Amino acid sequence: MIKHLIANSWKEWKRSSFWQKNLATNIILGFLMLIMLLYLLLIGIFISEILKELFPDQHPAYVFNSILIYYFLGDLFFRYLIQSLPALQIEPYLHLPVSRKKIIHYLIIRSALHPMNYAPWLVFIPFTLRVIVPEFTMVYATGYLITIFLLIYNNNFLATYFKRQLVSKPLITGIAGIVLLSVAVLDHLQMIGLSTLSARLFNWIIHNPWFVLMAVLMAATSYSANYLFLKERLYPEEVTTRKKTQITFTDSAYLSKLGLTGSILGLEIKLWLRHKRTRSNLTLLPLFVLYGFFFYPNPQYKDMGGMLIFVGIFMSGGMMLNYLNYAFGYEAAYFDHLLTSRIEFGRYLMVKFTVGVIISTFCFIITIPYLFFGKNILFINIATWLFNIGVLSYVLLWIATFNTKRMNLTKGAAFNYQGVGAGNWLAMIPAFLLPVLIYWPFSSAGMPNTGLVLIGAFGIAGLILFKPLMMIIEKKLASRKYVMAESFRNSD
Repeated sequence: MIKHLIANSWKEWKRSSFWQKNLATNIILGFLMLIMLLYLLLIGIFISEILKELFPDQHPAYVFNSILIYYFLGDLFFRYLIQSLPALQIEPYLHLPVSRKKIIHYLIIRSALHPMNYAPWLVFIPFTLRVIVPEFTMVYATGYLITIFLLIYNNNFLATYFKRQLVSKPLITGIAGIVLLSVAVLDHLQMIGLSTLSARLFNWIIHNPWFVLMAVLMAATSYSANYLFLKERLYPEEVTTRKKTQITFTDSAYLSKLGLTGSILGLEIKLWLRHKRTRSNLTLLPLFVLYGFFFYPNPQYKDMGGMLIFVGIFMSGGMMLNYLNYAFGYEAAYFDHLLTSRIEFGRYLMVKFTVGVIISTFCFIITIPYLFFGKNILFINIATWLFNIGVLSYVLLWIATFNTKRMNLTKGAAFNYQGVGAGNWLAMIPAFLLPVLIYWPFSSAGMPNTGLVLIGAFGIAGLILFKPLMMIIEKKLASRKYVMAESFRNSD
């Protein structure tokens, strides 16, 4: 039976229209994937030399083990955000004499085939062969490596289980991300010793290969949790999607006071909370906020102002880019209705702009604690936030008027490029390159603060010129509306 399920899934994947469309995008993504895998392999081969150079007084195995706990915590969180649940159109099978147990086992095992479970091998295997084997012999190295792989699969099963439980609760995801960031900051400030604990734990695992049995038990437990969860819900009445609750806070008294603007804003909120693709975008918020932690604490990036500008733009503008870049594609299913309604384009665009500014401002407020890494970090974040809301917001809305691809909101956002066109990729150039180009000449001349002030000044100027800039976008939308509507109707 498992063989037939695999065959049917392979046919569904092979016959998907995704491979017949956007051929250029698929080629680019495949090329980027190969480069990423090559980078991982090179990291695995040379990581011992890198660690020796960065930490000359410590053994590479000790340093490597000290960061493993962060790897597994980050891997679990990252999987929860982007790894899609293994899907199968199970309704046809539920009415056939097919064992439900086999269907459940297939769904769980299918998640174990995800590339995220195998890409780390390119790092762990070379490191183990070059560092662990010469120091601790092959027997101990094998037990260590098997334990690592089992913990990776344990993360895989835990992530799918948590995602099934918490997919409709983005607040819990955000809290988990903030807790993870707080723990990392406290460890960096030496207020807790999580990295030391990690080093001791995994060094102990090297000397005690029997811990493999404990790792097997952990993976089996997370596997069983998935199995029991699906077993209770693998029935036609459970598979059918139901609306158990209605979102009523969008029809609040405050929004009703805003008139038509409030009604449009309420519909915008409902659209984001009621569809899988937009809801999954919300779970990416902690990823954007935590991005700075990979750069700001590292001393080697303190003199690379251009890189820090990029990080600042990404943190306070990443979520806004994800929203405004596809502002009309999200509403492609009822774009014709918008054209026939009495909604003024100016007011409609103002709501889009307002939501984008709110998103960027919220992300900026969350990043204020990065002040612990230096006052210059706060200045960078302020300047890039002003640039995002005063320049990038207009650019994204203007580029969005060229969107001609209908977006399917019933599927998740992770690794889903349906509805994404060339213009959406090109929008990232002004988003990340323009502020760096503004800053770089002043930084090279020894005046980095002047560059930051100029970036912020561009943003303030954009906010002052709100009306004329919005008029330009409104005219472009008016001239493109019928082309967009026809394209949305004819695209899949």
